Amino acid sequence: MRINITTLPGDGIGPEVTAQAVTVLRSVAEVFGHTLEITEQNIGGAGLVASQDPLPPDTIHSCLASGAVLLGAVGGPAFDHYPANLRPETGLLRLRNELGVFANLRPAICLPGLESLSPLRPDLVRGTDVMIVRELLGGLYFGKRSTEGPLGSRRAFDTMAYSEPEIERIARVGLEVAKGRRKKLLSVDKANVLDSSRLWREVVTRVGKEFPDVELSHMYVDSAAMALVSRPNRFDVMVTENMFGDILSDQAGAVVGSLGLLPSASIGGKVGLYEPIHGSAPDIAGQDVANPLGAILSGAMLLRHSFQLEAEAAAVESAVREVLSAGHRTRDLAEKGDSPVNTHKMGHLVAAQVERTRTATI
Repeated sequence: MRINITTLPGDGIGPEVTAQAVTVLRSVAEVFGHTLEITEQNIGGAGLVASQDPLPPDTIHSCLASGAVLLGAVGGPAFDHYPANLRPETGLLRLRNELGVFANLRPAICLPGLESLSPLRPDLVRGTDVMIVRELLGGLYFGKRSTEGPLGSRRAFDTMAYSEPEIERIARVGLEVAKGRRKKLLSVDKANVLDSSRLWREVVTRVGKEFPDVELSHMYVDSAAMALVSRPNRFDVMVTENMFGDILSDQAGAVVGSLGLLPSASIGGKVGLYEPIHGSAPDIAGQDVANPLGAILSGAMLLRHSFQLEAEAAAVESAVREVLSAGHRTRDLAEKGDSPVNTHKMGHLVAAQVERTRTATI
């Protein structure tokens, strides 16, 4: 099979972790007999440096012509002085819009043996396996916004707006995901305060009736945040709007031990977009200490959702588990007495394990 992807390494640690995800994808292609074709393009700060555009036209064209897009990270303090429309993050928002990816899947799993990395007691976090389904093209991040008034008395506003069709389509994704897992869906909103959340709850409830085998419940976002740290292993699938999903998925990353472990898939549009949920971490960029597992696992989601290569995706996920079970840790996962491996080494360990895992099943 031809696996054609565009990689967008981006800024900070993005190029380092993306390179290791590519190393693992090359191993998958070789072991399973696929052809891997990669085109690399700029985004974010890298796009600004190269062409004064956080999302250059060549990048858009390449992404739309690919079977999937693998992103590293965007942003950094070097670009803080840029105007709002030229910030690196604007390039990412524009890319999501260009691709039409409205559903963001963010799994947070406490892997066996890593319970001690969580700030929670091992018995609370053990067995945590939650999928957060985040609406990606609406809400505050895409609503009408403005800053107005004279210096010293300026006023700013951002608008959280959702239409029924936008809510319906993300509700269906959440329900379908839950149907394929433990058949429990929690819809998160703030319906006691926000009109947009009241519409959200009404529409999700209506669509939920089409899935009688899925247990649908609702929770306010503040209560959900508390429950996520008090009983995280009771959650199955959560569906929520853009900003709430952004915050809760980062919180889930802390619960299971490290943002560096968490991948994401943005789907539902012309081309899928895959990225680790961590940021560009400019303070450790170039030091070869970043955790590439979130990027590597994003590559697994890419294989599953954009190319329907389930065995290949499962091989990558199994390889990550095996490498961690063998005691290999990057700096963010290391505990007292551990000798952490660097970014490059972790990528090669996973790639080698993919080959061993596949050989063992033949």
